[in-house]
Amino acid sequence: MFFLKFLVASLQWDFIRMIIADDTAYQIPPWNFTLSCFLPNKTDEFHWPSGAPKTSSVSDEDHQSTDTSFNLHDSHPSTESFYCCLWSEHDKNPSMCANSTERKTFVSPTAHSLAWTQRGVSWSIQCWVKMDLKILICDLESSFKNSAETLKFQAHLSYVLSEASQEDSPMVSQKGDFQVVQCNCSRSEDCECQVPMPIAKLSSTSLMYLEITNGVLFLQSPLMSVKLINIVKPDPPLRLLMEITDDGKLKISWSSPPLTPYQLQYEVKYSVKSTETRAQIAEIVLDTFLLVGNVLPGSSYTAQVRGKRLDGPGAWSDWSTPSNFTTPEVIYFPPKILTSVGSNASFYCIYKHRNTIVPSKNVFWWLNLAEKIPPSHYDVMNAHVSRVTLLNMNATKPRGKYAYDAVYCCQENECHHRYAELYVIDVNINISCETDGYLTKMTCRWPANTVASLAGSMLQLRYFRSSLYCSDFPTTHHASDPKDCHLQMDGFYECTFQPIFLLSGYTMWIHISHSLGSLESPPTCVVPDSVVKPLPPSRVNAEVMAKTGLLNVSWRKPDLPENKLQFQIRYAVNDHGELWKLHQAYGSESTSASFQVLDFCSVYIAQVRCKRLDGLGYWSNWSNPAYTVVMDIKAPTRGPEFWGIVHEDPMGKERNITLFWKPLGKNHSLCSVRRYIVKHYTESNKTWAEDTGNATKVTFPWTELAHTVTVVAVNSIGPSIVNFNLTFSWHMSTVNSVQSLSVHAVNSSCVVLSWIIEPTEYTLMYFVIEWKNLDEENGIKWIRVSSNVKKYYIRDHFIPIEKYQFSLYPVFLEGVGKPVMTNTIPREDTMKQENDPGLYVIIPIVISSSVLLLGTLLISHQRMKKLFWEDVPNPKNCSWAQGVNFHKRVDVL
Repeated sequence: MFFLKFLVASLQWDFIRMIIADDTAYQIPPWNFTLSCFLPNKTDEFHWPSGAPKTSSVSDEDHQSTDTSFNLHDSHPSTESFYCCLWSEHDKNPSMCANSTERKTFVSPTAHSLAWTQRGVSWSIQCWVKMDLKILICDLESSFKNSAETLKFQAHLSYVLSEASQEDSPMVSQKGDFQVVQCNCSRSEDCECQVPMPIAKLSSTSLMYLEITNGVLFLQSPLMSVKLINIVKPDPPLRLLMEITDDGKLKISWSSPPLTPYQLQYEVKYSVKSTETRAQIAEIVLDTFLLVGNVLPGSSYTAQVRGKRLDGPGAWSDWSTPSNFTTPEVIYFPPKILTSVGSNASFYCIYKHRNTIVPSKNVFWWLNLAEKIPPSHYDVMNAHVSRVTLLNMNATKPRGKYAYDAVYCCQENECHHRYAELYVIDVNINISCETDGYLTKMTCRWPANTVASLAGSMLQLRYFRSSLYCSDFPTTHHASDPKDCHLQMDGFYECTFQPIFLLSGYTMWIHISHSLGSLESPPTCVVPDSVVKPLPPSRVNAEVMAKTGLLNVSWRKPDLPENKLQFQIRYAVNDHGELWKLHQAYGSESTSASFQVLDFCSVYIAQVRCKRLDGLGYWSNWSNPAYTVVMDIKAPTRGPEFWGIVHEDPMGKERNITLFWKPLGKNHSLCSVRRYIVKHYTESNKTWAEDTGNATKVTFPWTELAHTVTVVAVNSIGPSIVNFNLTFSWHMSTVNSVQSLSVHAVNSSCVVLSWIIEPTEYTLMYFVIEWKNLDEENGIKWIRVSSNVKKYYIRDHFIPIEKYQFSLYPVFLEGVGKPVMTNTIPREDTMKQENDPGLYVIIPIVISSSVLLLGTLLISHQRMKKLFWEDVPNPKNCSWAQGVNFHKRVDVL
C-alpha cells in the first residue's frame, strides 16, 4: 500500500515537471469541452464525441513503447500509461493530449479497471466565472451515467492566477505556485470545483489542471489556460414583461442583470399560439426589448431570454423564468392617452368577435357608451385596424372614481366591455411671481389643484434665465433647471429664487410627469423688476384738524424700489372697517392727504399702501393702522334736556327734587363732555352751582315756593351757552290745564296717548310725558313733547302681563303744572281682543245687519208716506182738514 501511494505521488510530480517544461496549454472555451482518458492501444476502440478529431499524437512508437501486457489473471497490478485529451465540438483545432510515457498508473485487475481499460472514460467540463466575479466554477459530468463507478472518483483542481495577459504569462517554475482545491463529487454523475478569486480581476489569467482518481487509477488532464473575462457567465435577465405598445406591437422587455461588467447581447425565444398560427421563434437582439409585429387578438405568448457578452467570447447565461401573456379579444393601441386641452388624439383598434376578426370598415366608436363618435372621425388603416381621431378636446370631467373618458370600439350595436382610457388635462397653469420689497428674492406660486384629478402625476417647475428681459414669445428650453417647490396650507405650491437678477427674464413652466407620458404648461416669462411688491409706507399718522374738521393722513414712502410710486389711502370710523372709503393719491412725491369727514368727533382708522406709478408690480400690504385722537372742536352747543321728580315725605314736612338728564350726543357736545354743572336760582335771589362730574342725576331739597334749575355741559373748550331751565313752583303745581287724558295700548311695543287742554292764563311751553312700570321701582321714563301736540305714540317695550302708569305734565313759563295720570288697558285684555277670532266674524255680521236694517227702514218709510197720503182727506172735499199742515206732520213722523 505504501508503495502504491509512493508511485502515485511520483507520477504526479512527473506530470508537474512535464507541464512546466511544456510551453503550451489548452485554451478553455466559454462552452462545454471534453476530457477523455484511454490506453494508447485502445485509441481506435475509444468512442470519440461527435465532431471531435481523433488525435494523431498517439504515434505507433508511443504505442509500442508503452504497450504493456494486461493480465487479468495476475494478482499483482499492472502498470499502464493513460492518455488524457481535451477537445471541444465547437473548436476545429486538434485536440490536446498529454502522452508522456513516464506517466503510468497501476491498474488493478478488477471489473472496474477492466471496463475502463477497454472503453476509456470521459468527462464533459464547463468552466465559468460567476457574475459576482469572486468564484471560478468548473463542472465535471462523467460519461458513466447512473453508474456506481462515478461515486468512487475524487477530483482535485490545481490552479495559479497571474495578473499578466494570457499571451505574456510566464510559465510556472515551481510546483508550490499551484494551489489545490478539492471538488465536490457528492452527486451521482458530476463534480463541481470552485476556485475562490477574492482579488481577481477580469484581465487575470489562470493556469490549471485536473486530477481524477478512484484510489487505484490516477488520471491527470493536460494543462489548461483561461482568461477570466472570456468565461464570465452573466446572471439571467430580470423582470421579463410583455405588453402591447402604442402602435399595436407586442413588446417583450427585460432588465439587464446587475453588476454587468460589459455590454450584453440577448437571445429571445418566444412561442405564439392563436386560432390561426402556432410558431416558435428565437432572435438575437442588442437592446433590452424585442418588438413583435402582427399581433392579433386572442393570442397566447410565452417568452424567455438569456444574455451573453457582446464583444469577444463569453458564456450564455441561464434562461430567464418563462413569462406568459395573452392578448385580449379587443386590442386598443395605445390603450391609454394623456394629452392637454385643445389637442387631438387617435386610438387604433383590432376587434375580434367569436374567433373572427371584425373588418375595420364595420367598426364604430363610442365615447363613454353615451355619445357616438361621428364616422367622419374614422379611418380604415387596413383590413383589421380601425382608427378614430378626437379633435380639439375639452378637459376630462371626473365621474366618481373615474378620472378619464372611456373610448369604446364596437361592431354595429354591440360593444366589448374593454375600452381605452383618455385623459385630457388643462395645463394652462397660472404661475405668479412676486419680488420682495428689499429686491433680494422672488417667490413664485401656482395652484396645486390644476391636475388634481390625474392620480400618480408629479409636477415640477422648470425654468431657464435669459441674460436680459423676456422675449416676446417665450418658449421652453431643453437646458432648463428644476425648481424645488413646496405645497402650502392654502393649496398653492411655492418656491423661491434667491439671489435674483432684477433685469433678467425667467422663463418658467410646469412639467407634468406621469406613467402615461409628460405634459408641459404654456411657458411664461417674468422679469423680477416688473413684479415688485414694495414694502408698505411707514410712519403713518392720522388726525382730525381742529380748525378745518378735515381728516389728515400722512406717511413716509419706502426707500425701495427707486421707481416713482402711487399711493392709496383707506379710512373708516373705528369698529366699522367694512365701511372703508378709498382715496387715490397719484403724486409720486405725495406724503399726505386730507378728506372731509361728517363725524369729526369719532375715532378714525387709516392705512396707506403703494405701488409703482407705471402700473407694474403689486400693491404693497396695507401699512400699520393709524388712529385719530378725539379732541373737542367747540364748546357744547347746548346743555342736556333734564326732568325732575318731586319726593314728599308722608308727613308733608320735607320735599326733595331729583333731577336726571340724558347725556349729550357728540353732535351737541363737540366732541365730549367732561362734567355737568347744576345751577340753582330761588325766589329769594339765592344762587349757587353744583358740579356733578360725569353723573347724570342729582337730588336737592325744595325749601322755597319757587326753585329754578339749569344744567350746563362743560368740555375742554368751555360750557354750553344755550341751556334748558325748569322751575318748580308750589303755586303752579296746583294749576290744572289738562281736561282729560286717555291711553291705549296698540301692541307690545307701542302705546298712544291723547289729551284735551283747557285754556289758562299762563304761558304753556311744552308737555312732559312720564311713564313707569308699577311693578318696578326707579323705572321712570320721560319725553318732552311740543305744546301744540294733542296725541303722541310712545315706542317702548311693554310687558303684556304688567301695568304701567302714564302722567302728562304741562310745563309753563312760570313752572311745572299739575299732572294728569292714567293707567294702560290691561295687556291681557288687549291681546284677548286681538287674538279672538270670533270678533272678526261678529263685526262684519253686525255691520251687514245694520245696513240691512237701515235699508228696511227707508223702504218702510216710503211705503208709510204713500199709505198716509192715500188716507189723508182732500181739504177741498173735507172741511175738518182745512188749515192743517200735513207736511209738518210727515216730518215729525
